Amino acid sequence: MTVLRTLPVDRDRSCQRFFQIDEGSPSPWRRLDGSHRQLETQFDPELGAIWVFMRPEGVPCFNLDLLADLVDCHRVIEANEGTVYVDGAPVRVRYLALASRAPGVFNYGGDLALFARLAEARDRQRLLHYATLCVDNIYQQIACFHRPIITVALVQGAALGGGFEAVLSNQVIIAERGSTFGFPEILFNLFPGMGAYSFLARLIGSRRAEEIIYSGATYGAAELAEIGIVDVVAEDGQGEEVATRFMKDHLRRHNGYSALLQARRELFPIHHDELMRIATIWVDAVLRLEPKDLRIMLRLVNAQEKRNAGRDGAIADGEVGDLGRYGSC
Repeated sequence: MTVLRTLPVDRDRSCQRFFQIDEGSPSPWRRLDGSHRQLETQFDPELGAIWVFMRPEGVPCFNLDLLADLVDCHRVIEANEGTVYVDGAPVRVRYLALASRAPGVFNYGGDLALFARLAEARDRQRLLHYATLCVDNIYQQIACFHRPIITVALVQGAALGGGFEAVLSNQVIIAERGSTFGFPEILFNLFPGMGAYSFLARLIGSRRAEEIIYSGATYGAAELAEIGIVDVVAEDGQGEEVATRFMKDHLRRHNGYSALLQARRELFPIHHDELMRIATIWVDAVLRLEPKDLRIMLRLVNAQEKRNAGRDGAIADGEVGDLGRYGSC
């Protein structure tokens, strides 16, 4: 695969960059436009597949910079009308695969340290800004950039909270067997407010969705495959190979498959304003958190930071009360 870069063009401000690949470049990979510090992007011309690997700095969560990078990357894809230029020739994008470079972690979800600070400061405006970035990012995935692009999530590790929501925003979910999924928010008296309910209710019904969200439990890839959430289970260490093979196997029927998935979106639509209304409920819920809730949240942050620094592979049992039974979450 080759690495995507972007070049400036003299067009409308919403379309200021386009994807360009120089096959002769000796560089193994290059950041988009030099400004996407927390993403690694590659393109497979044979499959027409853009791979977007998250490379968050610090704890592998959706910090503000990673969210901004993702939104901008998606806007460039949409502005390019689903096209990548390889040596000046246009190549149609057929797939976008979202994955992570953080070992053992797809994404831990929301930036809990930031949430705690903003909750203590009663800063509703900045909480709403964060929520809006999340919704914009998720909605771009849902809309498939208004092109016949099939979105694929590859999970190789923990996808928790907002990380699980990001997975659910994709049309196809491929997960390695050892991956874990869950919504731990209820354990610190909150709920996942960036699409979890909307996605799950349409997939498995509202009652089962509420059970998964309210339980705070974690689930394995095979378990979620049984109830229709995960599409493909790969053996550990084989996720990229399986995802590539999946895209290749569906390439000949891509037009029909993407149209079928578009029909599903029409039947079970998720609109931007729905996501924002629910995200606003989440913002107000954050502002109602009590000091004891914030203490639990911060202890979870500490456990994540310890794991990220390699000092501890998981949260010890009982370290944060009930959170101890959720492994590396």
